[in-house]
Amino acid sequence: MEYELLGWPPDGPKLCLDHERFSYAGKFVMTNIGKAVAREDGDLVAAIAFNEDRTDEATLWLRYVTVARDRRGERIGPELVRLVRDRATERGYDRLRIAVNNPFAYEALYRADFGYTGETTGIAELILEYPAPVDGSSDEDATDEGTSRERYQAGLEEFRERDLSTEEEAFLEARRDRGPPDSSAPRE
Repeated sequence: MEYELLGWPPDGPKLCLDHERFSYAGKFVMTNIGKAVAREDGDLVAAIAFNEDRTDEATLWLRYVTVARDRRGERIGPELVRLVRDRATERGYDRLRIAVNNPFAYEALYRADFGYTGETTGIAELILEYPAPVDGSSDEDATDEGTSRERYQAGLEEFRERDLSTEEEAFLEARRDRGPPDSSAPRE
């Protein structure tokens, strides 16, 4: 798998994604946003579009993350997010944020070391950020497993209160009373 950052905002390239294979395909034709992709044997399998926050130049927003429908669940998305995360921090961004609308994306972002902020957007998306927010004010509190678990479960609880598919319900039930996924753990 090859992961590549193609450009930064406002000079990102235009990507034409197959709308039957990728969610949010139409959002990738805009050229004022940055983009990163994952390819295997020359075939595009995932993409991310991102831009700087309008009011905070130290914050980068991941706007759209899409993985080919037939490649979901292979951890391609979290790996691509990590590439953008690492390059963005090297570039001087203090934090990255993303709003997610389903528990699968929520889990994928946790695998890339993002954490739930406790905030939602006006359209009920949960906001996650990197570095992951921590509760408490001391370094000891920042590494507290219980706090991390509570924050992770609070986000999952937001999804449990929604009208869900059978797959989403099973996914959430399998994560009940568990801590966040280890970003280096093997796939379940």
